Amino acid sequence: MTPQQFIAKWRHVELKERTASHSHFIDLCHLLDVPDPITADPTGKWFTFEKGASKTTGGEGWADVWRSGCFAWEYKGKRKDLDRAFAQLQQYAIALENPPLLIVSDMDTIRIHTNWTNTVQRVHTIPLESLTDGANRDLLRHCFLDPERLKPAKTRQLLTEEAAEKFAGLALRLRARGHEPEQVAHFVNRLVFCMFAEDVGLLPNKMFERMIASARAKPDSFADHARMLFGAMKSGGSVGFEQVEWFNGGLFDSDEALPLTREDIEDLIHASALDWSDIDPSILGTLFERGLDPDKRSQLGAHYTDREKIMQIIEPVVVEPLLAEWRIAKAKIVTLLEKASGGSKGVTTRNENEAQRIRSQLTLPPPPNPF
Repeated sequence: MTPQQFIAKWRHVELKERTASHSHFIDLCHLLDVPDPITADPTGKWFTFEKGASKTTGGEGWADVWRSGCFAWEYKGKRKDLDRAFAQLQQYAIALENPPLLIVSDMDTIRIHTNWTNTVQRVHTIPLESLTDGANRDLLRHCFLDPERLKPAKTRQLLTEEAAEKFAGLALRLRARGHEPEQVAHFVNRLVFCMFAEDVGLLPNKMFERMIASARAKPDSFADHARMLFGAMKSGGSVGFEQVEWFNGGLFDSDEALPLTREDIEDLIHASALDWSDIDPSILGTLFERGLDPDKRSQLGAHYTDREKIMQIIEPVVVEPLLAEWRIAKAKIVTLLEKASGGSKGVTTRNENEAQRIRSQLTLPPPPNPF
């Protein structure tokens, strides 16, 4: 199948996901000149449609397509929410052997999310019309045959260290200007938290990044703007035309903000341009210590445990026992429900109640990639 034939066929298709997804994927395999799941693996052991998986939030589901060691793929109907499809894949990821790529598609767009542990996530978006570009077809072919080619070069640890370096310098300069250690530590962590909050959508419309950028020409204005923002975060309120929610926990227990210099603002501008959704939250504790004690400036490595090492502990200690618990409980529940389906009303009720009791006592597995 040529790119032009593929695009012409799928450009106007309005069928629902379940009706069209298998056909779309098989056509895509023909376009990329790779064997489809049925041809490549008739047993369905390593490459298959409708791969069953336990959700990390409990219950059962399935990935629309799964290829061991390569990807899990979720389809949605045209113009449906691909973010929701990606969230579904994240719930299946552990049960699907944590594939390095999580791919979603509404047949108008294919979106590839990298999923390697301890790397900065990258997203590759391929619109239907762009499949005429050989580079995009090569990218999709690598998903099947050589997913390592999509592995991001920058690790989460390196990105976290890059961010920590900027804030460590800021903390050191604030201390040198005579501000108290606890005051510096508290202020720096507020700035860091705002960057996290902004990149996960808790602060709307990149307002913190815009606030920093506006202070570039007039650094003295930053403290006034920060006090306004921190005050709104303390109890909820408005900053200009933007509504800010209340943030509890004590970090914004006051609207206090420290004055910054042009050098400080430049470091914040650089830091705000990073993708904070990929930065390890342990940076908060590290920077709080640095704010209290400048001598700890070079100690990030002593306090930062990278994501890969954390997952090496979590997988055997937390995830695997919970999944084993769920498999045993699931077998019992299936047996009880089979008995319930063929018995009298009293037998049905007893077996259904017992199945519900077993389910309610389960400890649900943690969400994927908790660190």
